Amino acid sequence: MSFNTALTGLRTANKELEVAGNNISNASTVGFKESRAEFSDVYASGIVGSGADAVGSGVRVSDIAQQFSQGNIGFSENALDLAINGGGFFVLSDQGVQTFSRAGQFGVDDTGFITNNAGGRLQGFSANDAGDVSGVTSDLRLNTVNIDPRQTSEVNIGFNLNADSLVLADRGNSVSSDGTEIGVLQVGNQNGYGAGTIDIDGVTVAIPAVPNQSAQLIAASLSGVEGVSAVATNTASFTYAPGGGGSTISPGEFRLNGRDISGTSVIEVAQSINSQLGLSASVVGSDITVTATDGADLVFDVSSGGSGLAVTISGQTVTQGVGAAADQILTQGGVISVNLDEGVTFANGSGNIFSSAPALFPFEENTFDPANQATYNDATSVTVYDSLGSAHVLEMFFVKESTSINAANTWSMYVQIDGQNVGDPDPLAVDPTAATLAQFGVRFNADGSLDTVNTDPILISNWSPIDASGAPNGSLGPLPVASGGAVPVEVPATSSNIEIDIGDASQFSGVFSVNSLDQTGFSTGQLSSLDIDETGIIFARYSNGEALILGQVALADFANQQGLTPVGDTAWAESFLSGQPVVGAPRSAALGAIQSGALEESNVELAEELVALIIAQRNFQANARTIETANEVTQTIINLR
Repeated sequence: MSFNTALTGLRTANKELEVAGNNISNASTVGFKESRAEFSDVYASGIVGSGADAVGSGVRVSDIAQQFSQGNIGFSENALDLAINGGGFFVLSDQGVQTFSRAGQFGVDDTGFITNNAGGRLQGFSANDAGDVSGVTSDLRLNTVNIDPRQTSEVNIGFNLNADSLVLADRGNSVSSDGTEIGVLQVGNQNGYGAGTIDIDGVTVAIPAVPNQSAQLIAASLSGVEGVSAVATNTASFTYAPGGGGSTISPGEFRLNGRDISGTSVIEVAQSINSQLGLSASVVGSDITVTATDGADLVFDVSSGGSGLAVTISGQTVTQGVGAAADQILTQGGVISVNLDEGVTFANGSGNIFSSAPALFPFEENTFDPANQATYNDATSVTVYDSLGSAHVLEMFFVKESTSINAANTWSMYVQIDGQNVGDPDPLAVDPTAATLAQFGVRFNADGSLDTVNTDPILISNWSPIDASGAPNGSLGPLPVASGGAVPVEVPATSSNIEIDIGDASQFSGVFSVNSLDQTGFSTGQLSSLDIDETGIIFARYSNGEALILGQVALADFANQQGLTPVGDTAWAESFLSGQPVVGAPRSAALGAIQSGALEESNVELAEELVALIIAQRNFQANARTIETANEVTQTIINLR
């Protein structure tokens, strides 16, 4: 028995040497956990147990227990080096086989998956495009290729408008030409405007300088006087009846301002007028309203012919005929509207343009001009992106409105993109397809907060993105309100529409300030850097300035960590003794925190292991001595005679 007892001692001492040697050899292995050989004595027992004076039968290894104490954390320069500060294990998957490790030496494979040196893929919680992290574990993958651009669909801006801002309105008096020949058709090529005068601030100005001068030239002359601005318009309505029972105005039969007008219907005649430079036309029923957009004279010419074409212009009918009436011409001059600065006088008219005492009407108006800083109180801008990822500058201008026309605390917000208008088309405009100036009413309450009820929804619904040369760049186009454009803007984008949310706007005394600004678009970008925080959130930065959440590292814990089965490569597998893994986010429950750019070192204490080697060696030597002594005793017995 002494031989067997000594042999068990040799075996356990050798096992202790193996354990200490393994610990020492892994003193520099990242994430390694030292083992400890644990022994139990052995007693032979019968059915009714052993006696009180039973001698033991040696020793056995009862367990090789891994010690999961925290290792020191050393820092590195690799963002994908991860250390766990506290409890838990990284979860790894190798073709579906799940293992657990404290070694955080990770990299990215050729397909973008985060893996360890053995090829196991790090498990975590994936995130969607909005950065929302799911609760389902999967292989964590980095998007190492270019990210597709995203069109701006919403701009969120919070700002404060200075409640003490002045209204930048033009104030003065307005007057319109009121002479006897205004709007009256004249026979022939002359508009009937005789030479006349008007006194402006006591100075006599010739209006017009010569007879039959057009309203366009008269307005230009008046605008040259200090404190005066003038514009001219000229509008007339007409109907026509083709002669001979036909429905066509043939070329050469009807001329307007010296240009042939033709067509087979009212619509076609109006289209023919619209195709002429400086003229526009609209149709209501059978009436055609024509406008000289620059205020020039309107000259109607019914040429000779025998078909009997009849044109009724402002109630006066001209019929195509022969002889003396072979070629009939009617001319109408335009109306001149004048704005006078405060204090400028306008009186003593003579001639048939302005009466001797033209009626003056006070006016106050904000004439906004984005090119003139004096016409708006404040402005700011933000970069937005079209569907191709091209950047554009969205400018916002703020104009305080007069309380004589609007409610108190009312502002106008004007919007342009790349200097172009983005308002919906005006069907009554000269060009019913052209973009208009986008203007939105913004109103505040008496306490300075935004009056959301009386503030206009701000939707940019007529933006056609252009390139540097001013040509359309081929990205998504607009969806005007008349065609179904509305807020909120549909995502993913189906048009270039942009909603501007100013819900955090205020109007307090103090300087204009932008307190928050965000927009939802970005251009194409490449991955430039990664951050992983304590909770395991993987935060990616891209070359386009965009930052996205790609996912979250998952950690697992066990009821009995020492029940895990070591499988090599500094990893363990679940066993019956360990219990099932409890997977969660770092810093939740009993799970530790993630330290990025760091590694957990081996928890082996070399000094302790060297002492353990000495003890194991002494144990081995002592058990060998037991065998040697037992051998001598046995030999003595054999040698008895």
